[in-house]
Amino acid sequence: MINKKILEVCLSPDLGGLELYMARCSNELSKNFDVSCLVSSNSKLKDFITNVKKYELKRKSSFSISASLRLAKIIDKEEIDIVHLHWTKDIPIVVLAKKFSKRKPKIVQTRHMTMTRFKDDFYHNFLYKNIDTIICVTKAVQKQMQRFIPEKVRPKTELLYLGANEAETLREEEIKSFKENLKVDDSFMISLIGRINEFKGQHLLIEAMKILKEKNLNIKSFIIGHAMSEEYLDKLKEKVKDYNLQNEVKFIGFTKEPHKFMQASDTVLMTSKNETFGLVTIEAMKSRTAVIGANSGGVLEIIDDEKTGLLFESGNYEDLALKIEKLYDDSGLKEELARNGQEKANECFDNKKQFEKLNELFKTI
Repeated sequence: MINKKILEVCLSPDLGGLELYMARCSNELSKNFDVSCLVSSNSKLKDFITNVKKYELKRKSSFSISASLRLAKIIDKEEIDIVHLHWTKDIPIVVLAKKFSKRKPKIVQTRHMTMTRFKDDFYHNFLYKNIDTIICVTKAVQKQMQRFIPEKVRPKTELLYLGANEAETLREEEIKSFKENLKVDDSFMISLIGRINEFKGQHLLIEAMKILKEKNLNIKSFIIGHAMSEEYLDKLKEKVKDYNLQNEVKFIGFTKEPHKFMQASDTVLMTSKNETFGLVTIEAMKSRTAVIGANSGGVLEIIDDEKTGLLFESGNYEDLALKIEKLYDDSGLKEELARNGQEKANECFDNKKQFEKLNELFKTI
């Protein structure tokens, strides 16, 4: 057991891949370190953290002095050595807390989001010179950090892909029963899993389904996830109604059992405009399900087109429809992509292997 004390921080009110990864970090790192965590008081995230002491903080903005002072007190009380943050909007609070605290802990950020512009101003110089290490979830993100953060204040960067757990493998009769409950019957089944907002591109699936229905293809699709924008969700539902797709497109909402949809599906989609990584994609690959993703962002480091999945032109629903139809027509290709995808995910994106690397990294910080 290493006595180093780590505080995991994520004050995001949402519940998606970034937030759930923080929960996994809290649980996994606690096996080797003394770990505490800090979450937003209005977040459901605390329900996923099981093995560590939990603190809650009401976060009004990224520049809350009161929140920073509260965090500083937690740092000093718990004698924290490292603050590990995940949500970019938490950087100001964490940096100010470091300044206010007596401990002056090291700050490590796992960078889940892209960076698109140069950060050479007083404000960003102040923030980044107080961060010790940035863990980048893709090579593309690491290159952005090296490009856009001035060398004089740039933290050390490390590449560490996210990993996926081994999901409980469903028996054939369990999958059959699950699909019967969904009324899939003998239809080709598509799942799109993730937060429902425009960036994630759920509208592309609906437009593609319109094209596929016009070709009389027997396909049913499921949009699974928490709605970040009720307005966007209403627009999606209205579009489904306008296109008469009520029998072909179903909205499921948030589920704690996405692996059931992954294993039951013929293909799982990643339609985001420019996804930084794509945890759902590797989870589907580990489930031995064929994947289709947009040809942008971190997906390009996960899917090798025509080998471990299919890529479609980002934002182009007509191309997405063509790629879905390709798998619909060629079950042999679908099985080959699923098999190859599983092999790559197990080799490069295994949760146990990636957390072993993260543990070793924290020992050196």
